[in-house]
Amino acid sequence: MTHHVRHDPDEPTGRRSPRRWVLPIAIVLAAAALIAGVLWMQQDSEPEATPQSTVENAEGTEQPGAVEHPDEVALPDLSDQESRDPDDLLAEGPVDAPVVLVVFTDYQCPFCAQWSQETVPELRDYVDRGELRIEYRDVNVYGEDSERAARASLAAAMQDRLQEYQDELFADGEIRSSSELSEQALIDLAGELGLDTEQFAADLHSDEVATTIEANAQQGIDIGAFSTPAFVIGGTPTVGAQPTEVFTDMVDEALARSEG
Repeated sequence: MTHHVRHDPDEPTGRRSPRRWVLPIAIVLAAAALIAGVLWMQQDSEPEATPQSTVENAEGTEQPGAVEHPDEVALPDLSDQESRDPDDLLAEGPVDAPVVLVVFTDYQCPFCAQWSQETVPELRDYVDRGELRIEYRDVNVYGEDSERAARASLAAAMQDRLQEYQDELFADGEIRSSSELSEQALIDLAGELGLDTEQFAADLHSDEVATTIEANAQQGIDIGAFSTPAFVIGGTPTVGAQPTEVFTDMVDEALARSEG
């Protein structure tokens, strides 16, 4: 059974201090102030625990800050999280792009909205050059509104309007209120974007959409991506709505590795 962690998306949003946080899976960051942890599997042995700082998230609870690890601690290769499925509608960029970015996100996550507004436009330059493929996996940790929005984004993707619909769900780097994620509001948004609303409504409730969204959420749960946004960039895990240059640097590094 999928376990949802609920939060009130209508509380004031804050800006998270930009930090890079890369963790090995199988180390559980257990702190009473955390509402969820992201687990990254360590390939060989566990390093000695390192003190970590915390920052407040949009709901006023603490989240992990930067964590230092010795240079010799190798991060796991999570390339197996890449789909590269030509039929994956929740993706942009060529299937054979040298680098794949897997994004674990949630439409009620303020930091996901911030990241979408600030960083995705820069990453789409790589997509346009055929260097990057972005695969979106909605974890839906915030509950029914998130899950409904995820189904709506896939319904929009079925009409080849994924990017436009996603951009509207995260317009101005903000999340929508619960009422703005009602079924009728999502259908109305589809109409505003010129989609076939009758087909959109049918797809919203189709078994195909429900199965895909459930599988994508399970993928996030399986690797421990309970805190969003979380990412796998060229096989390397990282988390948080960090500065855009963190992501462009990681993509550049992955491109360099792909070229040998």
